[in-house]
This record gives sequence, structure tokens and C-alpha cells, in this order.
Amino acid sequence: MSTVTEGGPSLPQERRVVTEIPGPKSRELFARKQASVPPGIGTTLPVFVTHAGGGVVVDADGNSLIDFGSGIAVTSVGNAAPRVVERVRRQVADFTHTCFMVTPYESYVKVAEKLNEITPGDHEKRTFFLNSGAEAVENAVKVARHATGRQAVVVFDHGYHGRTLLTMTLTAKNMPYKHHFGPFAPEVYRVPLAYPFRWPTGPENCAEEAAAQAIDQITKQIGAENVAAVVIEPIAGEGGFIEPAKGFLPRILEFCRANGIVFIADEVQTGFARTGNLFACEDEGIVPDIIVTAKGIAGGLPLAAVTGRAEILDKVHVGGLGGTYGGNPLACEAALGVLETIEAEDLVGRARRIGETMLPRLRAMAEKNPAIGDVRGRGAMIAIELVVPGTKDPHPTAAAEIAKRCHAEGLLVLTAGTYGNVLRFLPPLVIPDHLLEEGLTILEKAVAEV
Repeated sequence: MSTVTEGGPSLPQERRVVTEIPGPKSRELFARKQASVPPGIGTTLPVFVTHAGGGVVVDADGNSLIDFGSGIAVTSVGNAAPRVVERVRRQVADFTHTCFMVTPYESYVKVAEKLNEITPGDHEKRTFFLNSGAEAVENAVKVARHATGRQAVVVFDHGYHGRTLLTMTLTAKNMPYKHHFGPFAPEVYRVPLAYPFRWPTGPENCAEEAAAQAIDQITKQIGAENVAAVVIEPIAGEGGFIEPAKGFLPRILEFCRANGIVFIADEVQTGFARTGNLFACEDEGIVPDIIVTAKGIAGGLPLAAVTGRAEILDKVHVGGLGGTYGGNPLACEAALGVLETIEAEDLVGRARRIGETMLPRLRAMAEKNPAIGDVRGRGAMIAIELVVPGTKDPHPTAAAEIAKRCHAEGLLVLTAGTYGNVLRFLPPLVIPDHLLEEGLTILEKAVAEV
């Protein structure tokens, strides 16, 4: 049984399995969850966490699991990261809330100034805060429509942008995100994404052909002059960690620039050092008009940001943006702690090193096992796509079985993908090397057994 009193990096950085997973206490708590929470709130792994930090999560039964999920890319700097904890601790003793729109406070301004400084591009910028990635995406679209006087919004196959009415509409996948939740928002149009592994004429043609098809559809079916914004993830997250073929994003951006369309980069999952750049856009030199961030921005506290060109954001009338909790002082202090941690611990470089460890081992697994059709990703945002051997047919049952075996051995992994056949890996950027290697060994064994 665990005797841990608090989480954070001081937790023993070890995998420790002392009961079956989930253990008896977690099973008891899960029964209570089922009796009190609707089944629509699903559970990937029903272990109830009591502490977390570094590269582990500890459950109610004293099991210590290797964390390859980071709360879906939220705790990139680690759970209970010291700089985050200390800032929040001080702030919660001072005041917990005033609403920035009523009586403002400096931490909101500090985080806005920092995001204006570090996001791609040296143009004048503005930033405002909301609670979630979905809310931020919705507000970015709202701003683009106001600034352009246009209504149409273009999104891409395999994209995921949230669960509100508008962002559910923007999201590509039906089940579980959209099924029976219609009718959906109007003036949303979907075009092809450059998905190298599944492009019909091969990855070498993917960027050029996908961009040409997308632009042709926009031009002929919508009219470029009617489009307020293009919204795209630099790497598709829930859609399967799809890295668009090189050249695709620059071509779409060029088309937007030529036609007065606001280019919105959804960096909710890819931002804050996750991909080995501070922002994934930087890999191809993309400078978005608006960049949306959330998840990793505040180390586990709810915060999201819309950062964009001043000439776009300044067009919105007073009172047209905001929200009661957006930029809550606790979340803003947490964000300052996250940004300090990324810089002090060189987590951008650390993400690259994680990728340099994971990708060769995953590629070696793929050489041995034909069920791994593709290995992809950048930095600490990595995935494998499972297929029926000898084909490219999606194999979601293999992905689910591998995840189940990993969970039983004390490794937390997540699935993803339009077809449910992708295993995605999002370890905390502070995970120790020995846990990273041990997690990959567990994964290798699970893959070999399926």
C-alpha cells in the first residue's frame, strides 16, 4: 500500500503493480461513479488516482503506473509541478476570483503579454482567455467572422475541435462526438487533409494533391470570398496524430493570405513544447493569423487562449468577448508557472529527445509486426496506426487489445483515430528516461502478443 502524502516530482519514479489493475478500491469507486455519473462520461482506465508527478500516476490501491497520457497532453510539465503549485498556492490565499471583466488583475495581463511574445510571428498581437479549448476555438471563429464580415468556415477531414455545438460541427468524427446530437451549426464545410499513410496515390503526392483538392472545393463549392476562416490542427490530434504531408500547410496558408481568409491554428493539443517546438506551426514556419491554445498551458487548471493579429482582434466591440471564469487568477498563475518550467528545464529540447528515443524503438517494432502500419509524430506526440496485416484496413480491435494489455501491466496509454485504430503516446515532458524505456518495453511485449 502506498504511503505517499503528496504528488509531484518527489514521487518515487517507478512502476509498481501491487494489485490487479484496477484494484479493489478503484473498483469500489468505479461502482460509485457508475451510480452517480451518466455513462456518456466514459473511462479509459478505471483506476482512481490519488497522486501523480514526474512520469507516474498512483492509484487508490497503491499501484504506480507509467504515464503515457499526461491527462491528454495537459500535464506536459508534470503533475503538481513545483513552480505551478507554488504560484497557485500563493494566489489561492490572496483571492480566487474577481472576474477580469469587472476588476482586473496583473497575472492575466502577464500571461497575455507572454503569449503575444512567444507565439509565431513578430506582428502586433492581442490575447484573451477562456476556459477550454472548445470555447477558444469557438471564439476564434467568432472573431474571424466579425473581422471579415463573412460566414463560412472551412475545416478538414479527421479534425477534432471540441464538443460545443459549433466545435462539434467542426469536428469530423461522428461517434462518439456527434452521434444523435444534431442539428449542427450552419456554414461549416469540410475538405481533404493531407494524410500521407492513407493518400490514394502515395505519400509523395499527398501534399500537392490534397492542397489542390481542398482549394478546388473551397473555390467552387463555397467561394473564397465567402470564407471567414480556415481552422486546422498542425498535427491532427484525436483524428490519429496525423502529421500533414510537408508543404500542405504552407499551401493552405498561401491561399488564405491571397483571399483574405483568417488562418486559425488549433494548437490545443500540439502547443507548449509538446512536438519539440514551442508550437507545432513552427516546424514549417507557419505564422497563423490566430492561434488557439489550451490543455498544456496551465498544468491542469482550466485555461485556454486566443492569440491573434491585433488588427483582427481589435475589431470586436467592447463586451463582445469574455466569460465569467476566463483567465481565472489561479489558472493564470499556473500558466506563468508552466511557462517558467518549460524555459528553465528546456522542455522543448526534452520533447525532441523523447521523440528520438521513442521513434526508433517503435519503428523497430513495426519491422517485426505487420499490424503496425505506420509510425508517426514529432517530439513527445507520437503514434502507431494498427492495420490488418498485409493491408491498410484499420484494426481497432488490435489497438484496444494492446491498450488493455499495457494497462494491466501498469502503463497508461490512449487510443485515438477516426477509425479507432491508433495508439497515441503523450508522456509528460519530465518523464525520466528509465520510465520511458520501461514503458516502451511493456508496449513492445503487448504488440508482440496481439
